[in-house]
Amino acid sequence: MSEAERRAAASRSSRRRRPASTDVANLAGVSQKTVSRVINGEPYVTEQVRLRVLRAAEQLGYRRNNVARALNSGRTQRIGVVSLGSVLYGPSSMLIELERAARSTGYSLSVVTTFEGDSAGVAGAVDSLLTEGVDGIVLSEPIDEGENFRLDTDIPVVSLGRFPGLTGPRVVITGDAGPDAAAVATEHLLALGHRTVWHVAGPQQWWSARDRLDGWRRALRAAGADEPPWIEGDWSPASGYAAGGRLANNPAVTAVFVANDDMAIGVVRALVEAGRRVPEDVSVVGLDDIPVAAYQSPPLTTVRQDFASMARQGLEVLVQEIEAPGEEPPEAAYPPTCLIVRRSTAPVPS
Repeated sequence: MSEAERRAAASRSSRRRRPASTDVANLAGVSQKTVSRVINGEPYVTEQVRLRVLRAAEQLGYRRNNVARALNSGRTQRIGVVSLGSVLYGPSSMLIELERAARSTGYSLSVVTTFEGDSAGVAGAVDSLLTEGVDGIVLSEPIDEGENFRLDTDIPVVSLGRFPGLTGPRVVITGDAGPDAAAVATEHLLALGHRTVWHVAGPQQWWSARDRLDGWRRALRAAGADEPPWIEGDWSPASGYAAGGRLANNPAVTAVFVANDDMAIGVVRALVEAGRRVPEDVSVVGLDDIPVAAYQSPPLTTVRQDFASMARQGLEVLVQEIEAPGEEPPEAAYPPTCLIVRRSTAPVPS
């Protein structure tokens, strides 16, 4: 049997069962050790050989055996994610981007959701993940769990965003773009000549809502503008509509920063129904740049957050903490927030 026939036979045989690294080695014409080096990203393999092995693995549908890797490394190659159970654009987008980013790390995700008012909360979700033997945990979109919240785990925990009071032997807090995004939105309105900016905030149990409130305040203070009373919503268009009805009755309101786009859409509708034109009478800015924001009437000015970069850099920090504990984690240099100017903002009315 020729060499080509031998490889073809090996390929046909592998289709009748789950392909192994030996099948990849036979098809690529290399040793099993070389296959292992390529799959695990180790050095000392030429680019030509690496590509040949990867093509053979793809042709056979080979997937590395995480159980075998766990036996060799003591790790399960699984990362746990604690996500707030919500269909809101921000949390759901972050969860999607975490899953996408995890694929490039060789780790799989195990997700546990929590809910506002859940008595077990984050602590219960973390306990559930620990029973699965995850190598590390990501806390996505944290909310206030009370003071002095401690996680006594021997695996690394990374919080995507501010989580005051969270402590533990291997806890890492990555940065959050919330205050900067709010400041950018507020500064845009002030630059249009508005004397001050009113604010419809998110629910204050959410740390991200508090961050946006802080960013709004910071921008007003930096400009020497008065800080009007703010209104708390619950992220929904209905709560934005209710807040907009209150704001519409105040002729001093000429600019509003809303903590997310869903509420901003409700604010705009309430203003228009009350006879306040947007943006001729009142300018409105949201945050998130949800897909429908560009198709509102008028199209909504908003601040876009880069969820993909936040997820990718957060996972990079976590993976390094898993694989190289004790080393200085990479600094999460999140990209600057992006102001998307549309037709819901205009210079202050004369």
